[in-house]
Amino acid sequence: NGFTDPASPLVCDLDDTIDAIRRLLEAARRADIPVVYTTVSYGEGDKVTAKAFIEKVPALLTLEAGSPWVEIDARVAPRPEEPVLNKLYASAFFGTPLGSLLASHQCDSVIVTGASTSGCVRATAVDVLQHGYRPVVPREAVGDRNPAAHDATLYDIDLKYGDVVSLDECLEALGALVGAHAG
Repeated sequence: NGFTDPASPLVCDLDDTIDAIRRLLEAARRADIPVVYTTVSYGEGDKVTAKAFIEKVPALLTLEAGSPWVEIDARVAPRPEEPVLNKLYASAFFGTPLGSLLASHQCDSVIVTGASTSGCVRATAVDVLQHGYRPVVPREAVGDRNPAAHDATLYDIDLKYGDVVSLDECLEALGALVGAHAG
């Protein structure tokens, strides 16, 4: 909510992005692939741990542990069996069990969605590659408060780290997995 609610200082214009993510979630669940969420949340001890990041981006203090800002937007809410990993920094890998979770499910690729493209999405996509997985970023399923940074980051990810694809291409690939599971 800290990135989707207009009252938050961290807000990005994500209404279309949320709709794309919702469609991807439906397809991923039909394909029976793992769905993992992340949130950023700072308790008192976490504020000490992430001191340098918070000093750089003081608006992160909005993401107070237990506040509505750290909850996942209801439009794309996780199911009870879908893990929500708390992170203190940009990458979904740093300080979380994401690597172990992906390995235990024998994943070979990771679809990265969310906000912001130039921050958390980029950091996660780079770490997806650095952990030996193929990053896929559906361009309609990521967003940023800065359109120029969004476009430059997608260009950079596609050039160096992973595959930036259309939502339709990603949905088609997930649909093919459903067919493969049925056969």
